[in-house]
Amino acid sequence: MTLHVKVGEAKAHFSRLLSQVEAGEEVIIKRGNRPVAKLVTVDEPERTVEVIEGLRRLRKRRAGERRVTIEEILAWRHDGHRF
Repeated sequence: MTLHVKVGEAKAHFSRLLSQVEAGEEVIIKRGNRPVAKLVTVDEPERTVEVIEGLRRLRKRRAGERRVTIEEILAWRHDGHRF
């Protein structure tokens, strides 16, 4: 969810806004009705590297295998379900 606040409110409630950003929200700070800044969480570099390495390993493992069709993916939705 994106929260829009005016500069004065951002100054008065900065700690609360940071807590909301840490919880996953995005905060747009406006001067009048014009957006001037955005508060978002900082990506953790170590985590980003882990994700990229994981994707590389997955691509290497999948190399040469046939592509999965959308129909197969949709059929997998109910694997293991009891009807």
